[in-house]
Amino acid sequence: MAHKKGGGSSRNGRDSRSQRLGVKKFGGEHVISGNILVRQHGTKVHPGWNVGMGRDYTLFATIEGFVKYETMPGGRKKVHVFETQDATSVRG
Repeated sequence: MAHKKGGGSSRNGRDSRSQRLGVKKFGGEHVISGNILVRQHGTKVHPGWNVGMGRDYTLFATIEGFVKYETMPGGRKKVHVFETQDATSVRG
């Protein structure tokens, strides 16, 4: 027979911090230089015009402007930042 009570879960109850991945600025949003656009593992979204990529694949704006997402042939996604919101032509 036990000489002590069950004790319970005093050593349990911990968990790791979630990684907070995903899109941070959506299409049409105004951003300033340095704003994080996407946090990701690997290049799920590729950098386009006026977008830089950090060592951990974080995409960020390099100029002030408006965010535009584009799906390329083959399903690849790109994110661009344009100075004007009505910039519809990505190529050219």
